[in-house]
Amino acid sequence: MPLFGIDCTRSKPQEEERSLKANDRNHNMKFHYVNNRIKTSKYNIFSFLPINLFEQFQRIANAYFLFLLVLQLIPQVSSLSWYTTVVPLMLVLMITAVKDAIDDYNRYKSDNQVNNREVMILMNGELQREKWMHVEVGDIIRMENNQFVTADLLLLSSSEPYGLTYIETAELDGETNLKVKQALTVTSDMGDHTQDLASFDGEVRCEAPNNRLDKFKGTLTYKGNKYPLDNEKILLRGCTLRNTEWCYGLVIFAGQDTKLMQNSGLSAFKRTNIDRLMNILVLWIFGFLIMMCTVLAIGNSIWESQKGYYFQVYLPWDSDMPNASFSGFLMFWSYVIILNTVVPISLYVSIEVIRLGSSFYIGWDSKMYYPKKDTPALARTTTLTEELGQIQYIFSDKTGTLTQNIMVFNKCTVNGKMYGNVYDLTGQRIDITAKTETVDFSFNPMADPKFMFYDHSLLEAVKIGDPEVHEFFRLLSLCHTVMPEEKQKGALMYQAQSPDEGALVTAARNFGFVFLSRTPETITLVEMGKTVVYQLLSILDFDNVRKRMSVIVRHPDEKLYLYCKGADTIVFERLNSASQHLRDITTTHLDEFAGDGLRTLALAYKELNEIYFTNWQQRYQEASTALENREEQLSELYEEIEKDLTLLGATAVEDKLQDGVPQTIATLSKANIKIWVLTGDKQETAVNIGYACNMLNEDMKNIFIIEGNNSEEVRVELRKASAIMKKEDQAEISIKQPKKPVVIPEENVDGEYGLVINGDLLAYALEDMEIEFLKTACLCKTVICCRVTPLQKAQVIELVKKYKKAITLAIGDGANDVSMIKAAHIGVGISGEEGTQAVLSSDFSFAQFRYLQRLLLVHGRWSYFRMCRFLSYFFYKNFAFTFVHFWYGFFCGFSAQTVYDEWFITLYNLVYTSLPVLAMSLFDQDVNDRWSMAYPQLYEPGQFNLYFNKLVFVKCIIHGVYSSLVLFFIPYGSLFEAVRDDGETVSDYQSFALIAQTCLLVAVTLQIALDTSFWTAINHFFIWGSLAVYFAITFTMYSNGMYLMFPTSFPFIGTARNALNQPHVWLTIFLSAVMCVLPVVIVRYLSSELRPTSIDKLQHKIRKIKTLPPKQMVARLKRPSARRSAYAFAHQRGFGALITSGKNMRMGNINLKPSKTVT
Repeated sequence: MPLFGIDCTRSKPQEEERSLKANDRNHNMKFHYVNNRIKTSKYNIFSFLPINLFEQFQRIANAYFLFLLVLQLIPQVSSLSWYTTVVPLMLVLMITAVKDAIDDYNRYKSDNQVNNREVMILMNGELQREKWMHVEVGDIIRMENNQFVTADLLLLSSSEPYGLTYIETAELDGETNLKVKQALTVTSDMGDHTQDLASFDGEVRCEAPNNRLDKFKGTLTYKGNKYPLDNEKILLRGCTLRNTEWCYGLVIFAGQDTKLMQNSGLSAFKRTNIDRLMNILVLWIFGFLIMMCTVLAIGNSIWESQKGYYFQVYLPWDSDMPNASFSGFLMFWSYVIILNTVVPISLYVSIEVIRLGSSFYIGWDSKMYYPKKDTPALARTTTLTEELGQIQYIFSDKTGTLTQNIMVFNKCTVNGKMYGNVYDLTGQRIDITAKTETVDFSFNPMADPKFMFYDHSLLEAVKIGDPEVHEFFRLLSLCHTVMPEEKQKGALMYQAQSPDEGALVTAARNFGFVFLSRTPETITLVEMGKTVVYQLLSILDFDNVRKRMSVIVRHPDEKLYLYCKGADTIVFERLNSASQHLRDITTTHLDEFAGDGLRTLALAYKELNEIYFTNWQQRYQEASTALENREEQLSELYEEIEKDLTLLGATAVEDKLQDGVPQTIATLSKANIKIWVLTGDKQETAVNIGYACNMLNEDMKNIFIIEGNNSEEVRVELRKASAIMKKEDQAEISIKQPKKPVVIPEENVDGEYGLVINGDLLAYALEDMEIEFLKTACLCKTVICCRVTPLQKAQVIELVKKYKKAITLAIGDGANDVSMIKAAHIGVGISGEEGTQAVLSSDFSFAQFRYLQRLLLVHGRWSYFRMCRFLSYFFYKNFAFTFVHFWYGFFCGFSAQTVYDEWFITLYNLVYTSLPVLAMSLFDQDVNDRWSMAYPQLYEPGQFNLYFNKLVFVKCIIHGVYSSLVLFFIPYGSLFEAVRDDGETVSDYQSFALIAQTCLLVAVTLQIALDTSFWTAINHFFIWGSLAVYFAITFTMYSNGMYLMFPTSFPFIGTARNALNQPHVWLTIFLSAVMCVLPVVIVRYLSSELRPTSIDKLQHKIRKIKTLPPKQMVARLKRPSARRSAYAFAHQRGFGALITSGKNMRMGNINLKPSKTVT
């Protein structure tokens, strides 16, 4: 049990082949197969402490503080108490550990919720209800309609004829269209008979667990016979049972071995770019610290040998100090402790607080709240917020992320007239809004109430009996493979293999041509209230080569018709000469539809001659049973009959994008963020969405579609594309795979290009030519990878991380996106329609893709900006603080004496400077959120680490060293021979310490006031309040009363009132502070005036504009395009063969008896 139990996972040897017996747990236990429990959490109760501490001590600063703690336990070395280090270190470790434990506990609870789902298991001849986690390999389980599939199963039988089962694979690949699985005949005959199923003792041998979602190989041995098993007989975990009352399955893979979990990837420990940079800088600081301590230790040895040796009467050596060299050795470690404030532990406490605050801002942002689902944005991890401001590559899923996975019948053209637009009384076209009046379908009692259409003229054409319009909708209601289902009386439901088909049939239904039922031989419609039965003679099914489908039907008047729908380019080639004029008009309309980003289909028909069709049908039967060249013969027959068609018109279906997707992509592109689409969807659909989102457009110089059949052809195409973009000779391009990892530099090309590649070819690219693929892809503005597996999504991201060293973000909403969400630096889950698997694995989540631009351009940019300001200031103030100790060492015999009062050392980072820098880090903003969204170019500094990098760090050191010189030598010089007004000296150690620390605090307070861009009441209160608190505490601690109560703890009695009432002391403080900040003011002014960056110019422009930019409105982007989407069907071959064979017909469908029938 993760975290609060025992992890029962057993190690086992690498599995090469799986062997199992049905209903025989004893046999299967010999192989130690895992049960169906899943585990996505990282820890258990025993491993939490060691693993978490190991992860935390990967942060070099934590290891450094542990080393300091050890030093402070040595009395001869320690100059500060051990608890000054152990308390803050334990605090940091505990806060981080608690946060990690809470995050992991949430994962554990999610696992527990899934593991405790219930399912029916066949045990001892009876069905018993058991939890998912108790399911074992070899068990037979029963599932019911709309249930999730428990494990990877071999389908045995179902409620449907011939063992068919309908499933939805949205959790796996994001597709909501139905897929069909079919059981073997030998097992489907067992049906729902539990005794037959309980006595089933088949033995399965199959492939070992793997992540290939689309392949399965195995054999079933039963009663001495062997039966081949393939993917069509397997139900995968994560699928949902649809339109199937029940089914039985044999568990093949369970738990972590299921293909869903094999694709999930491992939970990685994510660290930000700034964390990694901090590790390097801490090493630098440590080296710098060693150098300073070495100088001071050598100085101590020289001083002790030349001075201290002769003053032992006044400064006696310890008994265990034999000589000056040993004294220098001890002083080395003493100075290591004193000078450790260059990297104080409070730095990491403050960083965690800043990140926590940024995470809360994300959750509190009402502009990222989705009221329809009551879903706020959520930062599921608090350690990655500033990296949101450095994203260079976004990898997005398509279905459910960019789209809503909803198809809507939007427009159409019939007989040269376009329908779907709305016009006002003056004939001007107006935009459709929520207030636009919809068409009233109340005349049709069988209309779908969810369907909406706005052009009333189309319904008027139907009502007046326009023959072309009637034929148009008759075609839509006949030419498809949709299955009807009447769950309740009058409640007609359509189950379509493709959501496009469902949208078209629903449109015909609402306009009076209702598809009511089908049998293998008939299709029943209700046309304008009258039931009509058509004889179904043949279905010429869709596939990816044909890009069209046709049906041949006999009308009630005995006439034969062929109805065809498909890609306009394909259908137009098969039109008769009489349709030429209509074709030209329709082409114009199709261009307009394409400009609106709609997916189009052309519709045509022809009347067939009875004698010709009889002859064709005979040849078709012969071709269907041919043993050789069957596909070629059928293709020729299809071509023969699908010609000389009469054009009816075309449909335009909208694959509804989520609100604001095109605008979001356009805005993010302006921010120099590259967006790649990684989808399991087919190429045509992915490209259509690419155009709809304006990721692809007609203005691009070229869109390269990789179509090679093998590794070498893919390599040639990639090199050819690269040569075209670089305008180089293809023969000269030869890219060798590097032996060691390299960083591929950014290359610029003239113009914009796109790249499209599918999963099979991507496998070649990732295996043999990853550098070539990445170089070519990075030259393109848009990259679309389609038909990719979840693991391939993660591999693409890892490739970019490895060779581009770029910060990546992955966004998705389904279980098939979990791998890439975990692989990217930042994982974002969308709370969509496909479950919560992606959200549970993500670092940030929200409900709509459009919120991504606010997450990055506002919260991400502010977080990065604030973190960089914080680090720059923090290092400056601590270097200034620490280096004063270094200079003081030359005046105190290198004795490791502190220059400040010990209470000031304790409170400097804890009280006096903590709140001002936190206020700046939580509230500061260079521009507000409206300007951040209006000018995405402001995001670019984060991508190039401009605000905090090694050079900025060196500048902080230089600034700190300069300030320390001012803060030490100006007070030293002013007090060297100074006296009070009454003649008493003020050049004692205590007075100098007080004045030096006061100068320091005033200087760093002025510096943070100078660094603050956005002043709030909280900033004023914390900055000036901290100064007031300093003086209040100082006068209190240096008072007579504190000394009388704690004489050893507060030795600076009366120092404050004696020193701070002298005018020259305040002049010294003022002069020191001005000298510290003056160079900063001069440098910033000169750099902004003489060498302004593009960001400086943009910010100057924003400051000059008095009014805020207008609020962003979600408007539809219209794109000019001559390109039309080719088709919009499902990925694989349609259901045509199943329908005509009758295998998928229930008796309920076949026996639907209409009241009035015309035959």
